[in-house]
Amino acid sequence: MTDKEYIVVFTPSGRRGNFGDGTTILQAARKLGVDLDSICGGRGICGRCQIASESNKLSGLTTTEREYAKRKGLTPGHRLGCAATIHGDTIIDVPPESQVHRPVVRKSLDERPITVDPVVRLCYLELVSSDLGDATSEATRVCDQLASDWQIEHAHWDLAAVQELQASLAEGDRKITVAVHGANDTNRIISVWPGFHDQALGLAVDIGSTTLALYLCDLSDGSIVASTGAMNPQIRFGEDVMSRASYAMMNADGAEAMTDAVRSEIDKLTGVVLEDLSAQREDILDIVLVGNPVMHHLLLGLDPAPLGAAPFSLAVDEAVNLQASALDFHLGAGARGYVLPCIAGHVGADTAAVILAEQPHKSEQPVLIVDIGTNAEIVLGNQSGLLAASSPTGPAFEGAQISAGQRAAPGAIERVRIDPQTLEPKVKVIGCDLWSNDPAFDVPVTGLCGSGIIEVIGEMVLSRLVTADGIIDGEMATRTDRIEASDRTFSYTLWDGAAKISITQDDIRAIQLAKGALTAGWRLLMDKAGLQTVSRTVLSGAFGAHIDPLYAMILGMVPDGPVETVTASGNAAGTGARLALVNAASRREIEQVVRDVEKVETATEPGFQEHFVDAMAFPNKADPYTHLRSLVDLPDATVETRKRRRRR
Repeated sequence: MTDKEYIVVFTPSGRRGNFGDGTTILQAARKLGVDLDSICGGRGICGRCQIASESNKLSGLTTTEREYAKRKGLTPGHRLGCAATIHGDTIIDVPPESQVHRPVVRKSLDERPITVDPVVRLCYLELVSSDLGDATSEATRVCDQLASDWQIEHAHWDLAAVQELQASLAEGDRKITVAVHGANDTNRIISVWPGFHDQALGLAVDIGSTTLALYLCDLSDGSIVASTGAMNPQIRFGEDVMSRASYAMMNADGAEAMTDAVRSEIDKLTGVVLEDLSAQREDILDIVLVGNPVMHHLLLGLDPAPLGAAPFSLAVDEAVNLQASALDFHLGAGARGYVLPCIAGHVGADTAAVILAEQPHKSEQPVLIVDIGTNAEIVLGNQSGLLAASSPTGPAFEGAQISAGQRAAPGAIERVRIDPQTLEPKVKVIGCDLWSNDPAFDVPVTGLCGSGIIEVIGEMVLSRLVTADGIIDGEMATRTDRIEASDRTFSYTLWDGAAKISITQDDIRAIQLAKGALTAGWRLLMDKAGLQTVSRTVLSGAFGAHIDPLYAMILGMVPDGPVETVTASGNAAGTGARLALVNAASRREIEQVVRDVEKVETATEPGFQEHFVDAMAFPNKADPYTHLRSLVDLPDATVETRKRRRRR
């Protein structure tokens, strides 16, 4: 180098500084704190430090860059920051894919970016051979080089990683890659590979009462590379969380059996998401798990029985950090696990994950979040504070307790429209893109799933087949033969094919009870917060994601207001788990937010019962449902007939 210095400006950060002739771009970036990635430590192996520059003030293409271009290909117009050197005033652009903390769009929820900054980091090292008489251990040499090359101070070793160190050094000719887990202000070396290794994966797992969802993520960019799901095998022990807590109380080995079942299923599904990838279980270095309190306790091997009776005490409510092997997951020996904190006895880590995904604590206006399941978890608030509660809706929304109810599967009716004049229905079935009202049409209808139940009752309300107090109006039998008497009540025939699907008075009552509990929960929180309206309502959870917000409003499941303010967020709990997986700061954030949430126990609140009774009725406006009916799209019969003919 000469004593001459040049001005270097990095975009998009805008950081600038003076550097001597021959300084590499990576050195300059590190000096200025510019966000430029490099797993290999500047040795031209990983290619993650690629920058863009039109300046002729950089060195010509180096041997390192030519070799990398032959091996993996170099993006046109890009240079390797670790190889290209500075020879004049220049502007360097760091593209998003070369940034360590690169923004990634959460497409499953909204367009807000997240920052990729995982807890686990890969570091490539080249160690010199030790001299005779030098008593420094290999483990200490690695720690010293982590400090000098990567500025990772005071690293400690897992025993399993130390056991692999010497063999890895020998196989890699003293070149190794180590995985450093940097949580809670401590750095631990958890895995070692010979040579250069750049495969770092993580799992985000949502343990629902009904289903399990797994998302395999690339920790380098936060992307989901594979996903899968399955029924929660604990269902054979009980349909909902309270029945599972009861099973644990009534059977000496009940809790252990349910723990083994869910752990084994997660471990099996881990193999499923890896099947089509060139990756091994040992490449999964971190796993984040969320679930409601009973699922949380059973996963951790904690007794769920106290959650089945007042005062519904949690064994632990703070976040849990542990080794993945403690949960019987067959990953690398050093793989870590993280379970988000619980909020209260009936408001669990899954709700914490929903908060993390939806960020109500950062909103200026009040936001209502409703995660609908066998228990509805409800969060209300804004940046001034959050309230949370759980409401016992029961399994009716998911098809249980409904005469023709079933889980969402091919053959289940998922959408319904009833013509207000003829009272004739049309249905859409999972597995078929067409609407139909013809039982002879080859549509294998087997029952009603949750979204279909909500829509058919909403349509019956809009068509005056059901009164505001939830009674199927028998006088409508004069207008349609689909109304049939049954003892002292009536039913409505929705489908009369190989399987006859009818909506009974008991079905209506089951939904009234479920939505009454749900509505009473959020009304209680609005009372506590002194609110009459909210700016936004979010329906989350596997069931909530498939509800048409319009029908949720028709039945009074959400606060009244413009329909466009009600949105479905999909699996927000799974998204929150993914956020905690790929961004270390998210873990600290949610742990702090949960500590400040005000918990409301609906079972002990005197106002809950009053709200519950009031919420049993369907909304009764001065001009009932006219506006809402105008918002419902009715399938065009002529178009559908043509579609059926073409299909035949």
